[in-house]
Amino acid sequence: METKKSIRKMIAARRKASTQEERSLADQRITGEVLALPEFQQASCIYIYIAYNREVETRAIIEAAWQAGKQVAVPRVEGQEMTFYLLESFDQLAPGCHGIPEPVEGLKPADCPAALMIMPGVAFDSCCRRVGYGGGYYDRYLERHRDHPKVAVAYSFQMIPQAPTEPTDIFPDKLITEERIYHNGCPEGHT
Repeated sequence: METKKSIRKMIAARRKASTQEERSLADQRITGEVLALPEFQQASCIYIYIAYNREVETRAIIEAAWQAGKQVAVPRVEGQEMTFYLLESFDQLAPGCHGIPEPVEGLKPADCPAALMIMPGVAFDSCCRRVGYGGGYYDRYLERHRDHPKVAVAYSFQMIPQAPTEPTDIFPDKLITEERIYHNGCPEGHT
């Protein structure tokens, strides 16, 4: 199994090699799949990241949630923790930790314990095991907030044969790429 560090480097190279056209087409397919999920349609509140550095674009999902009358919350890194704040406009974002767009000061913290969580990642395998960016923010947040249904979105070039895991890792229930939907629940030892 490859180390997380080498996987991050490999996926960064794949991201860099991907074209805007390829990603835009994939974004449209992924967005359509997310919007069709029963979990999305039934949710009154969505916790979602703001795309950065060639991640799967989330703005169309956020706009669709607003149009459907759902609350939308996005994360801000505060020390070693991540807090979600209600977002009503993209104008309420500013560059934050590592230059990633985050909610500006003064917004209301979200309090939606069972909100649908739409999360990013560096790499995934077909069992929905996830390699994150290395900060542990999502793992720590989800350890404390266990009631969120979790859906990750990624490009197919982010798929790897088997993701290395640690006991503290928390994985999405579903993973959506432009090619298919994966479900968490591979038996142990499955590759």
